[in-house]
Amino acid sequence: MERINRVLAIHDISGFGKCSLTVALPVISACGIETTVMPTAVLSTHTGGFTGYTWRDLTSDMQPMADHWKSINIGFDAIYSGYLGSFEQIEIVKSIVKDFKEENSFFLCDPAMADHGKMYALFDMNFAKKMAELCSLADIIVPNFTEAAFMTGEEYKEGPYTKEYVEDMLVKLAALGPKKIVLTGVYFDSDNLGCACYDNGNIEYIMMPRLEGVYHGTGDVFASSLCGALMCRKSLKKATEIAAKFTCGCIERTLKYTPDVRYGVAFEGELPKLIKELGLYE
Repeated sequence: MERINRVLAIHDISGFGKCSLTVALPVISACGIETTVMPTAVLSTHTGGFTGYTWRDLTSDMQPMADHWKSINIGFDAIYSGYLGSFEQIEIVKSIVKDFKEENSFFLCDPAMADHGKMYALFDMNFAKKMAELCSLADIIVPNFTEAAFMTGEEYKEGPYTKEYVEDMLVKLAALGPKKIVLTGVYFDSDNLGCACYDNGNIEYIMMPRLEGVYHGTGDVFASSLCGALMCRKSLKKATEIAAKFTCGCIERTLKYTPDVRYGVAFEGELPKLIKELGLYE
């Protein structure tokens, strides 16, 4: 009997504030993909703008979970990792990829560790080097410009960018090992913002009208919908187009319905549009 395609999503989970697993699980599931989760930590809220949140590290549970799945022959068609909180967690994910990645499956790594020219709290450049090691095992990586610069040892630069600079960065990222790259935060002017797709040496751009503001969880919304679209056998360019359109729709809906951007983007109401874009259940 043929089974539904299955993704393993390795992220933290925040009880409130839509990001990480509270985005990955519903978004990828809406794409018709069975989603197995490995929580790396449990928080009461995400850390962007909130104080006093609770936090419980689950590093010690990660490898035993993987060992149990292996003992009962659970397999995955894709592995998708996001924010990882320590060197030890990166090493565990490397081990999981080696144990579970098969010939026809893929590993998508979102090296979530930095933005706007700065590392996230508690991380340093040694962490960027370790994340680059993890990306070397990936088939697809989804860094922003800050993460790309830090992993390649380049100086971070603010945009607008030139195509020469973007494409040089993509080549340096590809030298780490991944064959496919979606570099986010690309812009050449003040009107449009988007991504550069590198697919085995072929480079294409997907640009959308710029929406002003900073919205928590959009990186997870984008990477999760990208993963889902790839699992639906879309090309990298088409999957990126679908993910970019979905993310912009979530932001636009958030502007209408969410009074506090810390709460995350209102992705739920956009899921039917994502399903339609993927051509599911027709």
